[in-house]
Amino acid sequence: MKRLLIILFFQLAGWFSLAGQQVENLSFGTEFTLEIMTWNIERFPKNGDTTLNYVVDIIEALDVDIVAIQEVEDLDYFNQLVNSLDSYDGYIESTFFAGLAYLYKPDIIQINTIYEIYTTSEYWNYFPRSPMVMDFNYKDERYIIINNHYKCCGNGILDLDNTNDEETRRYYANDLLKEYVDTNFSDENVVILGDLNDILTDASQNNVFQMFLDDKDNYLFADFEIAAGPDSDYSYPSWPSHLDHILITNELFDELEDDNSDIQTIKIEESLPGGWLAYDENISDHRPVALKLLADSSLSVSDIDNQKPIFINYPNPFGSETNFEFNSTITPNKIDIYTIYGQKINSLQIEGKSTINWDSQRLSNGIYIAKLLSNGTVIATRKLVLMH
Repeated sequence: MKRLLIILFFQLAGWFSLAGQQVENLSFGTEFTLEIMTWNIERFPKNGDTTLNYVVDIIEALDVDIVAIQEVEDLDYFNQLVNSLDSYDGYIESTFFAGLAYLYKPDIIQINTIYEIYTTSEYWNYFPRSPMVMDFNYKDERYIIINNHYKCCGNGILDLDNTNDEETRRYYANDLLKEYVDTNFSDENVVILGDLNDILTDASQNNVFQMFLDDKDNYLFADFEIAAGPDSDYSYPSWPSHLDHILITNELFDELEDDNSDIQTIKIEESLPGGWLAYDENISDHRPVALKLLADSSLSVSDIDNQKPIFINYPNPFGSETNFEFNSTITPNKIDIYTIYGQKINSLQIEGKSTINWDSQRLSNGIYIAKLLSNGTVIATRKLVLMH
């Protein structure tokens, strides 16, 4: 029996060592980009010290600048988490009803203030957890992040006459946040994120995010492509559904379009020996969603190749029509347009032109890819967001 226990001990030690080594292979952050991640970490710590150790390894490996966390239940464990991360400071208001929190790199992120909004009782129906605002500077530019965890559940039908309807509660939470940003931060770099507990692709009559989707000149869900794509990339695989979102204001549209920017659902379970079962048992039932923005204006002149073709479209997102504009030292001759699954749906001949209009009213909402070609060679690409 003693020999069996010794063998079992070394097997378990090897398993945890392998898990740690594989988690360390995760990566996302870079030296030149601002990274912001939202993560519902499900009743942290879900499995005590095991959860704590995993989360420390994951955050250090991903190396993101800011983590907006939902569902912290134990303040002592959260403080242990902060103390275990050499490069991070943390902030939490309370753990009441699974609280909201931030982790951030103080050497990179200069905090101006962190505070909660809509805290009084008349807003509790819409915000069971008060939104947490982080006002900070990154490379001498001001940013605002609003971390949220909305009411869950519902039947998918928006009933605005019933204030206790789950979808209605989320709808008015969005409406209040939009009013807050429009009133207080109309010219600032704003990111609204969190476990928003609803999907982006519902029909308009039942879409709790419709006020943002309709205001496409000022707001864009950076993760819309994930929401409109295959369910293997969703943030909540158990349903499956995509519930964790990152919404940006128009001050950040250009940064998102840069080739160095990115947004991903981080599939941590693929780095664990036990896969999703191990992740769900020891860490969370939600995957994190992370945004990477090239927000360093000093790189725009010295690090961008002036010979790179100009290929833009406006508006983007768009309702039915968009205009392509292009310029290149190589003569372009057509634009091919594809679905995100790689199916070509249109080809626009552009020889001798510098602009062209595309009418997409017969297509469904979603993400499309436009490729600018010269003699069969792709010289530039654009991501198109169609929202009727």
